[in-house]
Amino acid sequence: MIPFSAAESVSAKESCSGILALNPLGSYVHVHLVYHELHAKLITTTSISSSALFNSLLCCYSDCGRIDRTLLLFSSNSGSASRNVVSWTSVIAQLSRLKKPLMTLEVFSEMRRNGIWPNEYTVSAVLPACAESKVVRHGEQVHCLVWKCGFGSDLFVGSGLVDVYAKCGEMGSANKVFDEMSHKNLVTWNSMIVGCLRNKRFDFCIVLFKEVMRDESMSPDQVTVSSVLSACAHVGSAEFGRLVHGIIIKFGLISLDYVRNSLMDMYCKCGLLDYAASTFEISSDKDVVGWNVMIRGCSFSYHFEEAYSYFNAMKREGASPDESSYSSVLYACASLATLNPGLLIHGHIIKSGFSKYPFVASSLITMHSKCGSFINASRTFREIETQNVVCWTAMIAACQQHGHAEKVIELFDEMVGDGIKPDDITFICVISACSHTGRVEEGYKYYNSMIHEHGLSPRLEHYASMVDLLGRAGRLKEARKFILEMPIEPDSAVWGALLGACSNHGNIEMGKEAAARLSDMEPNDPGNYVLLSNMYARNGKLKEADQVRRLMGTKGVKKDPGCSWVDVRNSTYVFTAHDRSHPRTDEIYEMLQKIEELVKKKGYVAETRHAMNDSDAYKEQSLWVHSERLALAFSLLVLPCGAPIQIKKNLRTCGDCHTVMKLASEIFDREIIVRDVNRFHKFANGLCSCKDYW
Repeated sequence: MIPFSAAESVSAKESCSGILALNPLGSYVHVHLVYHELHAKLITTTSISSSALFNSLLCCYSDCGRIDRTLLLFSSNSGSASRNVVSWTSVIAQLSRLKKPLMTLEVFSEMRRNGIWPNEYTVSAVLPACAESKVVRHGEQVHCLVWKCGFGSDLFVGSGLVDVYAKCGEMGSANKVFDEMSHKNLVTWNSMIVGCLRNKRFDFCIVLFKEVMRDESMSPDQVTVSSVLSACAHVGSAEFGRLVHGIIIKFGLISLDYVRNSLMDMYCKCGLLDYAASTFEISSDKDVVGWNVMIRGCSFSYHFEEAYSYFNAMKREGASPDESSYSSVLYACASLATLNPGLLIHGHIIKSGFSKYPFVASSLITMHSKCGSFINASRTFREIETQNVVCWTAMIAACQQHGHAEKVIELFDEMVGDGIKPDDITFICVISACSHTGRVEEGYKYYNSMIHEHGLSPRLEHYASMVDLLGRAGRLKEARKFILEMPIEPDSAVWGALLGACSNHGNIEMGKEAAARLSDMEPNDPGNYVLLSNMYARNGKLKEADQVRRLMGTKGVKKDPGCSWVDVRNSTYVFTAHDRSHPRTDEIYEMLQKIEELVKKKGYVAETRHAMNDSDAYKEQSLWVHSERLALAFSLLVLPCGAPIQIKKNLRTCGDCHTVMKLASEIFDREIIVRDVNRFHKFANGLCSCKDYW
């Protein structure tokens, strides 16, 4: 037997610690070799009786990140007196740091089975594993031990318990532990603030932050301020966010990238892009996260051109875009419905190797689809090596938007056949496809399949899709019954679907009921007033329609103006109804008159129910200056003969414009593609891809 004293082991450990302090890379190799040799000699002696030596070895392997060696050493010394609470705690702490919650909890349980009682350090080490497991029972069991062992007053144990309960969604228990703590440090407050944020208790998150700031002994750190900024973003409290900005400057935290990016994100989500941009510009070293915040912030604030500009600036300054960068800028391109910028970004993605990332690939599918290129979307989908549910759903959504209902069903069946489990968004797309093609029974089949076969609980979006499915088919009584039998409170989307169906099918009484519900929920939403006014106008009740419009004026509610745009030779031209701002206005209106004459020869009769004026003459006149018709006239003037015409509109296209587009496609022998707020309409040879059901 080779005698190794505790003093020798400590000396070796101190020597290795010195090496670690000097050269991290070489030291890990050196320390590993020294202790590996020592460990090998010790194993030949069957066990290590010295607790100090045993714990030194465990600590060394822990410092070197060798959990395999730690566990080997620990298990080889089973039954030895050297396996005391310190050694058990060392192993538990190492496993917990490596984010191995189940192994951590198993070792902790084994320690208890061996009759070893934990100390406060053991408990502090195991609590993060309880939090990581997201199983509240684990935390509760440790909590019981805390009281038995008398560790309830320990600051780190208390903070750990708060974190466990918060991460498990048990904010009541977290709050109870928090309130019972006699002493709290910043870690404790941060655990509670982050817990409130994670559990969507945003207002209380702000309240807690105010309490921290009232304590003069406390100085917030990046976790504190970043968490409260996120809470401000969620509740739209830009005013308090600006106060936090001042606190950040006061405590010298503005130089931290994480804090600065959180601040920019808050400003973007509160609609203050100028403040976000100012904060971004003061950054001397702009990291990829900061660029992503600005690109994403502009994209989701409807500043799509700015998002694209930030992406280009990011490339110019040498920053390398990542998965988030590409997904955000592709969202902007899709929203602009402008294909050329999207194609350029697609090229960057291929060169940088990000096309194999499913999240980026699904964004590419969506971009191509919303820009009108269904062929490119399909090609991108088939080129993906590993197709996950996000990619499948993006392709199913593309088929739905382009009116390929049969393809939607085919893809869904193929996806399930490949063993990919559909998610809730997949079913929204499938039910919507059934809705837009009048397939009521099929829609019901997939709705029931979602619940009973795939175990998914319907969300409000699914209920709204089902009401739309029934409403479009004219089954209004069934739609209303469906709403009244919903297990959750219907929202504005559900009642809005019913109101739209009542408007289309002329059920005024039911429509008034839906409108009343919407008025209670969203008294200032212009869309609800427009739907109600349209319903009255389409059914000859012009007085009531006028009253609704007057009510909008009284309440200061303004209708979103309709606009259409076309891309010609890398320039975008936008038109609104009655627009006369274009330099070629006279030519556009001459072409418009020519179109009117030609379609009337084909038998066109204006559907004046789609107009709001009192007299039929004025109604027909107003229909002919709808924005998509002006865009059509302009396109016929400037595009080569036979070239396809693509028009985008921010609202649903009306039935009369739909008829005109069908006839114009035949008269001018052009493919005319109109992307409205709901879907694509492809007009060719006098027919539309939607088969007049949209």
